[in-house]
Amino acid sequence: MDKSKFKKSIKVAKYFNKKYDFPIFYDFKKINNFKIVFVLDYTRILPDSFLKKNELVLIPHSSDLPKDKGFSPIQNQILKKKNKITNSLVQATKGCKVDSGPIHLKTNFSLKGHELWDEITKLSINNDIKMIERYIKLYPNKKSTPQKISGNFNKKRNIYSNMLNINKNIKSQFNILRISDYNDFPSLFNYKGYLYKIKIEKFKLNEKEKTKKK
Repeated sequence: MDKSKFKKSIKVAKYFNKKYDFPIFYDFKKINNFKIVFVLDYTRILPDSFLKKNELVLIPHSSDLPKDKGFSPIQNQILKKKNKITNSLVQATKGCKVDSGPIHLKTNFSLKGHELWDEITKLSINNDIKMIERYIKLYPNKKSTPQKISGNFNKKRNIYSNMLNINKNIKSQFNILRISDYNDFPSLFNYKGYLYKIKIEKFKLNEKEKTKKK
């Protein structure tokens, strides 16, 4: 697990550490001779030497593999206006390309279209936990399914990926706002040669304000 920038994976790891006493590792080189290793938010290719040292290496990936392999699968699906997000528990195997190994399990969660990134992240965390716990209960009797087609691969997003067009309305760009993380990947717009970033959050009127509105 990469602890430097992934808050989501740390919450999932701590849940299993507390409930099942699973050890947490931040350096894969220290992981040896385990029956199952769950790899959370590690964005580099694991070497074959690591895969040989452990019996089964599984990676939760937030897409309906083989669709949306690679980076930022949830963000890319929301930009495609998808409201059902599927998680795939994919096995890392020697010689397989990224996110192309056998699938051991799939779960999903639904969005209604109003959720912002912090809410989407919580739903994703709960779904990761649900999927891993289900697999633990089924192990070692759960069989895997090979991926028969290559699917599509999403490139890594950057600071400019959530750029807004000031000449378009908010509704048409709301999904860009939804997937933005104000601290790491904010929504940006360019105006007169300057970049601006936008913070969006839900707001509720109190009873007095509701009365004034009427």
